[in-house]
Amino acid sequence: MNRLFTAAFVFLGNFLPWSVGVVSAADRPNVLFIAVDDLRPELGCYGSEIAITPHLDALASDGLLFDRAYCQQAICRPSRASLMTGTRPETTGLFHNYVSLRELQPDILTMPEHFVAEGYETAYVGKIFHHGDTDDDRSWSRKSANWLKDIERPKGPYRLPENVKLRQENFNAMFAKYGEAARRGLASGPAYESADVPDHAYVDGYNTRLAIKTMRQLADGEKPFFLGMGYHLPHLNWCAPKKYWDLYDPAEIPLSDQVDAPQGGAAMGLHASFELRTRSGIPKSGPIDRTLSRTLKHAYLASTSYVDAQIGLLLDSLEQSGLRQNTIIVVWGDHGWHLGDMGVWGKATNYEIATRVPLMIWTPEMEVRGETTKALVELVDLFPTLCELVGIPKPGHLEGHSFAPLLSDPHREWKKAAFSQYPNPALREWAANPLSQGMRETWFGPLIEQVEQRIIEQQGDRWDRDLFEQHLMGYTMRTDRYRLVVWRDHRDREAKPVFIELFDHHDDPQETNNIAKRQPDLVQTLLRQLESGYAASL
Repeated sequence: MNRLFTAAFVFLGNFLPWSVGVVSAADRPNVLFIAVDDLRPELGCYGSEIAITPHLDALASDGLLFDRAYCQQAICRPSRASLMTGTRPETTGLFHNYVSLRELQPDILTMPEHFVAEGYETAYVGKIFHHGDTDDDRSWSRKSANWLKDIERPKGPYRLPENVKLRQENFNAMFAKYGEAARRGLASGPAYESADVPDHAYVDGYNTRLAIKTMRQLADGEKPFFLGMGYHLPHLNWCAPKKYWDLYDPAEIPLSDQVDAPQGGAAMGLHASFELRTRSGIPKSGPIDRTLSRTLKHAYLASTSYVDAQIGLLLDSLEQSGLRQNTIIVVWGDHGWHLGDMGVWGKATNYEIATRVPLMIWTPEMEVRGETTKALVELVDLFPTLCELVGIPKPGHLEGHSFAPLLSDPHREWKKAAFSQYPNPALREWAANPLSQGMRETWFGPLIEQVEQRIIEQQGDRWDRDLFEQHLMGYTMRTDRYRLVVWRDHRDREAKPVFIELFDHHDDPQETNNIAKRQPDLVQTLLRQLESGYAASL
């Protein structure tokens, strides 16, 4: 294999980190960059009493687990654009899924693009950037393997013929009424599927095998590599092989014990679970009953265990190839997910359950293993961190802060706050884009009217349709003890907040009570901290 250490370099490597810059590009470590879509910290290593995730648990037990890591916006495209550029949504200008990064930032430098400039080969399989933001011409120096011998590439999310048929019928009906607008999620098939098929019959299993093939191709080159592997599950639809469903006894699956909105919380802080409700078999209004809730959580857990098994295959291949001892491994989720928490199913809020993400890292030379850090970190920190770990310069545009020092001292003093934001989720589609006419005309219409009425009742004469639908942004800051959410006009950061939420994680870790009105002095202190920005939190 290429880039295996010589005996002399191994000896020196015991004393000199890669970041001191004494090694050549060819001897720098590889990076295996694993993204998991819609994965909340529902893993054994995060204390889940039910999730079966032995491979991620094993990685965490030999690496560093971040207990308080946060995305910058709890929706796919803005979150990934922020992470991959090392900048925050206010800089990318990307707040929903229906505009591309390069439309808004044609010249911004991405993480893999920077690695290419520093002598790396870069390739990806699956979902690293959001769909439509793959940036193939600039961020990736070579294409991944694109076929597997004797294995058919999966087509669509479903394997059961009845589900394939149902999905197509639903799409046909919506296309007939709304044309291309129907492609924006106005129709779908079932939310879940359990088919007795091999792992590679679904896309994540197939893509894992492509990634293994790609990794072997990269290892034959002369350069270090940066390989991205992006898993689609546990994003809807939750379609996983039956054997992963069989890992769980449905009767033993616990449901959320917090199914109500925060007391005194913002009426615009939660949505009506649009993303789930568009699926066949899901009630189009009203609560999700306990029987269906348990099935849905079962589907989410089965999908998570399936992805965990694929990650296990990928790591086994890395080990067997002799590459692991010169490879940094990072696993991250792009945002959290409400599984009935606060009565919501989906991502797309400013609360802890949606903004907190799983994050773990393993390096061959890390000084401390099997630890969990409580340090506040952000996904925007990954770009500078990986630069430091492999020993390449950090670009000047980065707005994150390298957490590499935590690998040797995970309990040291660290950031004072983590920052996220989300435009009014109650009056946005699940991709965070403004409400379309199609949304209003379908069965979503009554749901939208109900949510709107709740906002009007709470806001009174402050209600303004254009502001609340188009320009209202929730800015949230998580400190060691508190979460502050400030709702204000995005066009004017000096504008007086429309509403403020404050949650005390010491007394109320599930964010059930908004205490802002009871703590005006604390609110003012935290507001000043929010306004001082991310740089002041270091």
